[in-house]
Amino acid sequence: MDHQDYMRAAFQLADDAAAADEVPIGALCVREGVRLGEGYNQNLTLCDPSAHAEIIALRESCRYVDNYRLLDATLYVTLEPCLMCFTACVHARVKRIVFGAYDPKQGFTHILDDAQRGRLNHQIEVVPGVLEEEAKAQIQAFFREKRERGKRKWMRGAGLEPSA
Repeated sequence: MDHQDYMRAAFQLADDAAAADEVPIGALCVREGVRLGEGYNQNLTLCDPSAHAEIIALRESCRYVDNYRLLDATLYVTLEPCLMCFTACVHARVKRIVFGAYDPKQGFTHILDDAQRGRLNHQIEVVPGVLEEEAKAQIQAFFREKRERGKRKWMRGAGLEPSA
């Protein structure tokens, strides 16, 4: 399997998040072709602000290998990790992060520049933009539908019927 195949698997995990009305982000951790762990956003479901797809995938992976280090592992994630998730990858010694769409508001590449990341005690190879358009479309479709549901709910509450 290549980066695109694993990213497509992450998209399927993101679909699981969307089905639970969570922000559709999926992540999986792979080493030498073995899927060590996977996750999708579950912040609302678990009432946990740290229940990001990446954190869940890292936790599952660490349990699988019975170690908090994930040497030589690659984390695939549909949206650029936030600073919390990136830092967890640094602590776990993940070798590589492959992500789909950039997150211009919360993504780690927009918070830490190359020089700042270069001062960290562990360097992670970053492969951005894998199936980027599909990743963007997935998350945009979720929020578009969420806004539309909210609009329909508001119209019903106001005694108005949404137009077909």
